[in-house]
Amino acid sequence: MKVILLDNIKGVGKKDEVINASDGYARNFLFPKKLAVEANAENMSKLKAKQDSIGYKKSQEKEEAQKQAEKLKKILLKIAVKSGENGKIFGSITAKEIADNLKEQYKIEVDKKKIDLKEPIKTLGSVSVTIKLYEGVIGNLKVELIAAN
Repeated sequence: MKVILLDNIKGVGKKDEVINASDGYARNFLFPKKLAVEANAENMSKLKAKQDSIGYKKSQEKEEAQKQAEKLKKILLKIAVKSGENGKIFGSITAKEIADNLKEQYKIEVDKKKIDLKEPIKTLGSVSVTIKLYEGVIGNLKVELIAAN
């Protein structure tokens, strides 16, 4: 019997997946516990509509991420920091500070977890930072640290 899973079931399948289950397993376990519904024409059309909706939403999110990546390419984020001799700064600049300054200066919100810094920035000058905006969409941002008097 073909059924559509309504939840992830370990060893059986993932949510919204169409599987073949034995009649007894489907009728005595999956249906009573509301873990699956029968894969009839009506339920299959609902599943297809749901998948189409999710696909459209993902394409919209990806498009927005690409627009944001284009904006980030044009930005030079300047952060004023206190520095000592030889261009070394006191402390370091982390992904959180980059995200906060980006929001403050350009009104662009980026999650600090998406900013890909191998290690905190500790010297004055210009650094290119990559930001993972969406699956397959990566933005580049130039960050310049300038000495604050």
